[in-house]
Amino acid sequence: MKNIEPRLIELLKEGNCTPLISQVAKKLKEPSTTIHYNIKKLEREGAIKTYKAIFDHSKIGQGFCSFVMVKLSPDEYGTPERVGAELAKFIEIESVDIITGDYEMIIKVRVKDQDAYYSLIKKIGSLKGIMKTFTHVSFKQLKSEFVLV
Repeated sequence: MKNIEPRLIELLKEGNCTPLISQVAKKLKEPSTTIHYNIKKLEREGAIKTYKAIFDHSKIGQGFCSFVMVKLSPDEYGTPERVGAELAKFIEIESVDIITGDYEMIIKVRVKDQDAYYSLIKKIGSLKGIMKTFTHVSFKQLKSEFVLV
């Protein structure tokens, strides 16, 4: 059988996972039509942006996780969204947040190993507007997206 696992994982990471209405209805002890109506309403209102899978990242070749604090150059303080948009283009970056404190941003990175991390951090450091990075490595994830793992 054809192995489409890498392509499937990327598709699921992008959000192509829909809830099984019948399972939700059973758990909430509500009719499927009520569940369907309420889910569609939340989607229309933008409260639900997407559905995605939660992975055991070590099993899909992304076992090295780090949180990188990003210090912007003074000329980028007023528009951190520009730098954030550039960072968001990297497939290895799971999330980008603008924060308060000594750093202006925090990014969550998932890669295969520290060699892949080193390669990525060199690219990040060369982006216009990034002055400095400070990395915290995650040893083990216990909860993700409100789900215990």
